[in-house]
Amino acid sequence: MTEFKKTIKKEMSYRGVGLHSGEISTITFKPAGKDEGIVFIRTDLEGNPEIPADIDHVVDISRGTTIGYKKATVATIEHVLSAVKGLNIDNIRIEVTGQEAPVADGSAIIFLDLLKKAGIVEQESEREYLEFEKPISFSSPTDNVDIVIVPSDSFKVTFMVDYQQKALGTQYTFLPSLSHFEKDFASARTFCFLHEIIMLKEAGLIKGGSLKNALVVANPNTPEEEIERLKNIFGYKDKITIGNDGILNHTKLRYHNEFVRHKVVDLIGDMALLGVPIKGHILAARSGHKTNVELVKKLRKLHKKQKFQKTYQKKKIDDVVFDIDAIQRILPHRYPFLLLDKIIKFEAGESIIGIKNVTINEPFFQGHFPEHPVMPGVLIVEAMAQTGGIMLLNALEKPEENVAYFASINNVKFRKPVLPGDTLRFELKVISMKRGLAKMHGDAYVENAKVCEGDFLAKVMKK
Repeated sequence: MTEFKKTIKKEMSYRGVGLHSGEISTITFKPAGKDEGIVFIRTDLEGNPEIPADIDHVVDISRGTTIGYKKATVATIEHVLSAVKGLNIDNIRIEVTGQEAPVADGSAIIFLDLLKKAGIVEQESEREYLEFEKPISFSSPTDNVDIVIVPSDSFKVTFMVDYQQKALGTQYTFLPSLSHFEKDFASARTFCFLHEIIMLKEAGLIKGGSLKNALVVANPNTPEEEIERLKNIFGYKDKITIGNDGILNHTKLRYHNEFVRHKVVDLIGDMALLGVPIKGHILAARSGHKTNVELVKKLRKLHKKQKFQKTYQKKKIDDVVFDIDAIQRILPHRYPFLLLDKIIKFEAGESIIGIKNVTINEPFFQGHFPEHPVMPGVLIVEAMAQTGGIMLLNALEKPEENVAYFASINNVKFRKPVLPGDTLRFELKVISMKRGLAKMHGDAYVENAKVCEGDFLAKVMKK
């Protein structure tokens, strides 16, 4: 069944303090165009600079998610984004009058309620999804994080945390669909540990933090002098106690496992940076903003590959990314100078593997050592260059309108002759991409024997 994108009917505003900056700002939600996506606008800055809420504009993840464009930034946007995506909103303009979104009560519920009051409407634009044909995984041993996404017909999350803090311990939760987000997750508040609060405060952060917008966890046997130190740092006059549950002032939890549910709130907000919803079941252990963002970067590359493949590969073939028909749609080359038969592996912006079946019917064999047919080395290099060109053209909206020019080819070595009947495998990896130039290293193999290698410097230009 066709799904259509959504936005809101009318604008709604909320005014509050920023968690880290301590500054009061107003956030205003406004309807957006049918394919505009989620855009933040700094209305307090000259020119009202706009910042798309996508992974390409993430500039900081140290204490929340911050996006930026040139000198304009908006910090701590994850709870706002979580409310937007929790209601399946695709397009929205979000104006902010300061450098940080208000923290509200430390959850997503206040923003979600505002968006519901604004009303949600469908638009004349079909919603697309990132779907998974097989499980993908992401691990960060240094952060003790593991994430797996398995194929699913809808969005689901299973999340587990295990804290050394006795009062928290191991917590687990499951989001079976976004329809459960409002009731079972949106009200879960952000939290931190007592030792983190003191460290952050002394670093000039959490200027807007309080026991009203965060859960604070401490060991029940925390020394009284540590509590007094906390009171002095915040200028807090009232009594502060630590219950057996480890929560300051015995703050009542909204869910029995509120801490892990807030991790799901953060994850959904960070997943909004992908720019497209997913159909998949995320199984995450101990993930935070840093690893969420790394996951989204990986998914962005997968989405670009899928979108590129969907545009040019008209029929699905096992173990083939692009067949010869797709290659002809992408590259400007034709017979007798198209030297690729198929692409079998492709990681956008990273690597690509192409195949060339060498037969005696190749036109160059008639003139190149006809009594001892050997594929010209320069054509092996050209075939590698064409393989790399497909990877570079992938980054463009209309690759067929562009061409990859090679500025230099260095360190070329020919190791073995390529003969009729051989199958050439070209493996290229990106070394660097900057200022519109891409540097790649390429290796050519026949079976497991390397026959050629070289370094390529290329630039994509309009035809």
